[in-house]
Amino acid sequence: MDSGIWQSFRFNLEEIETSTQYFSESNLLGKSNFAATYKGFLRDGSAVVIKSISKTSCKSDDFEFLKGLNVLASLKHKNVVWLRGFCCSKARGGCFLIYDFIPNGNLLQYLDVKDGDGTVLDWSTRVSIVKGIAYLHEYKVNKPALVHQNISAEKVLVDHRFNPLLSDSGLHNILTIDIVFGSLKASAAMGYLAPEYANTGLFTKKSDVYAFGTLVLQLLSGKQKVTSSVRLGAETRKYQDFIDSNLHGRFFEHEATKLARIAWLCAHECPIERPSMEEVVQKLGNCNGRP
Repeated sequence: MDSGIWQSFRFNLEEIETSTQYFSESNLLGKSNFAATYKGFLRDGSAVVIKSISKTSCKSDDFEFLKGLNVLASLKHKNVVWLRGFCCSKARGGCFLIYDFIPNGNLLQYLDVKDGDGTVLDWSTRVSIVKGIAYLHEYKVNKPALVHQNISAEKVLVDHRFNPLLSDSGLHNILTIDIVFGSLKASAAMGYLAPEYANTGLFTKKSDVYAFGTLVLQLLSGKQKVTSSVRLGAETRKYQDFIDSNLHGRFFEHEATKLARIAWLCAHECPIERPSMEEVVQKLGNCNGRP
């Protein structure tokens, strides 16, 4: 990235502090093991999310850190949360990443919804989310596939039209190895981490396919925890065993069984058995959540 574009991405500390009311607790959206996330408003009135990452969580080598920032800034896709800018402050001892604010939160809040308590995603929205995430990881000429390395319901945000947007894409490029491994442990606990990673320590496109499969099973079942009965139901295509009861039958059986089969194959223990995302997108072609 040339210096002119870099300057357009660079925010000063005063802008960050003002937008978050000096990191007010009332603006705090959440905390993780390496960052605190705040909602803020820029001078033009636009709502943003500011991720405050401590210096000890960032790569110490300046060249590697800037190279990682360059990757973050270059990620442009309609299904990726856009990085608007950054600020590195010695006074605050950290780095701040500024993203567009996405109003409807992440997928976690739409899982484990008790009947009548919370928003239940309708069938067409679930299908649309699945297709949006699949397209993001599809490889085409002039559109290299994105290896996200940490897909989860928490990382999938939904905009005002309930289109899916992946957050934290490429974030591992600026974080220390310890922080990245800590995040991977959390992913493993939630069932997103492909089994072969334990042996190879490498991420591939098939690793993301595995996480995608788990995510689809979560969307189908409406549950954060994907049980063995849900996986078995997906394998045998018995929709009664894997479909969210909150849908109250408002879904299409042929699409449900097709999505379940795709999810089961994607989350196969053997990477060779998993389809490519190109194959997944092709299979999803005539699924639209409508009659």
